[in-house]
Amino acid sequence: MSRQQDAEEVRASPGELRSLSARELGIRFAFGAGVSLLAAVVSTFAGARIGGLFLAFPAILLASLTLMARKDGLAPARDNARGAAFGTLGLIAFALVAVALLPIWHPAAALVAATVAWAVVSGAAYLLARAAGAGGDERA
Repeated sequence: MSRQQDAEEVRASPGELRSLSARELGIRFAFGAGVSLLAAVVSTFAGARIGGLFLAFPAILLASLTLMARKDGLAPARDNARGAAFGTLGLIAFALVAVALLPIWHPAAALVAATVAWAVVSGAAYLLARAAGAGGDERA
């Protein structure tokens, strides 16, 4: 895959939002609201620490992947799921660095370091998957 093709794949297309049906948008909204409600209920009964784990759940991801698989096929949905996994690895790195540095560094510096950790880990995961051939030779 050329660099130009990579750039085209990553490019955002806000105009494509118009192509979503009211039903598709409704499903995404309902799923996101449902996960948020679940997090609130869990927080109420189990406490904020446990409920907070549910707030980290990408509420819209599952609904979006399901709709994308139906509309565009499995390959684009799989690629988006893979990207979400890379981002999740980065968020874990962000959290670990933030927890370690916030008590001892200036908050702004600690958050910058955590953001750099997120970018490095997410980018490295992407590059490793690319080097392993993920995304180029799979069948939907």
